[in-house]
Parts: sequence; structure tokens; C-alpha cells
Amino acid sequence: MPGWRLDDPSSAWPALRTSCSTLVRQPAWQATCEAAARIGDKPTDAIARQFFESRFTPWQLVNPDGSTEGLVTGYYEPLIQGSRQRNTRSRWPIHGVPADMLTVELGDVHPELKHLRLRGRIVGNKVVPYWSRQQIDDRGGQLPAPVLLWADDPIDLFFLQVQGSGRVRLPDGSMVRVGYADQNGHPYQSIGRWLVAQGELTLDRASMDGIKRWAQDNPQRLQELLHANPSYVFFRELPSSNDGPIGALGVPLTEGRSIAVDPRFVPLGAPVFLSTSFPNSSLPLNRLVLAQDTGGAIKGTVRADFFWGFGAEAGREAGRMRQQGQMWAILPNGMTPPALR
Repeated sequence: MPGWRLDDPSSAWPALRTSCSTLVRQPAWQATCEAAARIGDKPTDAIARQFFESRFTPWQLVNPDGSTEGLVTGYYEPLIQGSRQRNTRSRWPIHGVPADMLTVELGDVHPELKHLRLRGRIVGNKVVPYWSRQQIDDRGGQLPAPVLLWADDPIDLFFLQVQGSGRVRLPDGSMVRVGYADQNGHPYQSIGRWLVAQGELTLDRASMDGIKRWAQDNPQRLQELLHANPSYVFFRELPSSNDGPIGALGVPLTEGRSIAVDPRFVPLGAPVFLSTSFPNSSLPLNRLVLAQDTGGAIKGTVRADFFWGFGAEAGREAGRMRQQGQMWAILPNGMTPPALR
């Protein structure tokens, strides 16, 4: 694994212990996680390195076409402005899960589809797809979903949905944390790519900042832009905490040491060695991280979303990150990767 000797595995140790709070209940992980607990919270680099090298086996992830490189993007926990009540400034709803949305777990019928689910609604005696983003916006107050908060800016709310979690600063200065609760079942479509296809932006300018500038310059086309992505995320309010946002594993994410993956190929909670580069750079970013999250756009074998942390600076790094990289799933000795089972 290129760069393995240059990283400090002890820096990923807190994230490993966080993963183990859930994984220890699984037989394949129990002995490893119990051994990590005996070492404690702050091992030296040498102890952490010896632990990983003796107890884990790295498995390189390979795409169906035999290639070993894939896309590495970035995400973060944004801070947006909003209010508990709708007013002239705060006019865009942050919705909870609709009461009329059904979720069908395909794995209940076909175990090999355990990571797939369908969302829908009942019309007569049929289940039909749930409303798209445009249809949700068109329904307005008729959508049977609670409004948790009201956002000041629709493009900020859109990127809150893309990131899947964030914090909302209220007029009194207090903050409310919200996290992913569910999604409408429609596939994620990149509005950056839509702008490129429309000839509005070049690919190198289709970053988060570039999209925001375009939206500010073209307010009359804002809804057209947002509706290019039919996916819509619903939230839940979370307790206040200084920890990172809760990922799909159900544990807080760690800045710079957590990634989102496709769980069909990388077990949630597993260490992963990521070999990529910093945003818009050839400077190597070779790091031991933990697969603690998933995402609607994170599909494929060699595919990762790197968590940069909270706030504006993390957002700038995440918005610029679109690198190529290689990945190794690091699994307890004797454990087989999902794709080989």
C-alpha cells in the first residue's frame, strides 16, 4: 500500500474505537475490537501500526473492468442560517420524514439485495414512486411531512441535503444539529454536471463555490437548477454535541479519518487505506480512514467520499475535491470481503 509507512495509524485509532462500539457485537470483529479496547485510547504510532499489521489483512479494491483507481470526492458538515418559525427571511422548509412515504427493504425478500430499498406511496391499490424534488416543492404545504426548521437560503439548504447532515444557526445565535433521516428514493443527479451540460460552467468551475456563484447570478433559474436533481433528503433533529455528525454506521464521524463508501464492497465500520491526493493538487494524501458512512452518490467499488469536518474551511476543501485514488479494505484476519462471499 503506497504511503502506508508515511501515515500515523494512531491518528485513526479514535475512529477505530468508535467503529468498534458497534462492530464488537459482530462475531467477525469481536476479538479484534476487544483487543483494541485492551490497548486503550492513546497507543503510540508503533503500537497502533503493529496492531493493524498483525491483526488485519488488506484487500485491494478492484473495479469490474479490472482497474484499481476510482473517484474520491469530499464532504463536510455545513452551517446554514435558519429559524424555528417561517418569516420573510426564513422561507424554505427543512422537512422531516413524510407520513405517507413507504420504505420497502428488498433484502427482506432477496438477501443478496440487503443494502437496497425502495421508497414509494400508495395510490389506490398500487405502490408508486414517491414524489420527486420538483413535485415536493410544487406540493408545498400539502406534503404530509413535519417542518423541523426554516432555512434562509435555498441553495444552502440544497447543499445541506447533499451533505446529509449539518447545523442550523438560529436568530438568537444558538445552533440546532440535523441529520439524515431518509430520502425520497430518486437517484442523485449532480447539478454541477447539469450546469456543465447546459454550457453554463466549465468542468473546472463546477465546484460548490462555482455553483453558488452561478445561482446568485441567475436567481430566475434557481428552481430549474435545483430540480435537475430529483433526489430529496429528509432530516431529523439530533442532540447538540461537539462530536462529528452521525454517519450510516450510527456513530460520530471523525474529521479527516472517516469516509463514505458503497457497503456492497466495503463493510461499514472497516478500516480502509486511501491513496489519493489533496484537492486540486498532486500532493499525496495517503491515509488510514474508517468506512463509517454511505451516500446516494457513492456507488461503485473504488469510490469514496472523504469527510473534511465542520465549517467553511472544511466546505472549501470538500467542494474542490474530485481526485482519483486507490483503496484497500483492511479486514480482520480470516474475514472475506463482501464481493467475494
